[in-house]
Amino acid sequence: MKRKLVVLSVLMIALVLSGCSLLYDAKDTLTYVNNAKDYIDKATVFANEAPSIAQQAVRDKHATAELRSMLQEMKQEINAFNKLQAPDIAADLHQQIVDQNNKLLDGIDLYLKNIKNGLLDAAVLKNTQIFESVQEITNILDQIKQLSK
Repeated sequence: MKRKLVVLSVLMIALVLSGCSLLYDAKDTLTYVNNAKDYIDKATVFANEAPSIAQQAVRDKHATAELRSMLQEMKQEINAFNKLQAPDIAADLHQQIVDQNNKLLDGIDLYLKNIKNGLLDAAVLKNTQIFESVQEITNILDQIKQLSK
């Protein structure tokens, strides 16, 4: 009788602990989804605002400084997001975003280099993969949002 009670107690503890694990996994997934959504919102704002600021920056040094700042801030956002630990359920989607982020970083670095070298041209920003990458990231967000449902 004692033996059955001990086995039953161990099984109940194991069930409770595994239930807690499921709750933590769900919380981690929800936290990740929220972080991904926040990041993608920032990337979308960047993609919407950068072209007009780039056009202004060709003629205006204050706009050039604003563009440089915007590009550097986006780099920081990208690097912070890339360092996030995605839950297992979102690992593939996270990697897809990281891949797009790397393309985005390449475009930002190219534009920052052009600003530094005095070769500021709004056409360069349009020709980089920045906006295509942001669109791809936004598409991946739709898949990530499905994880929280």
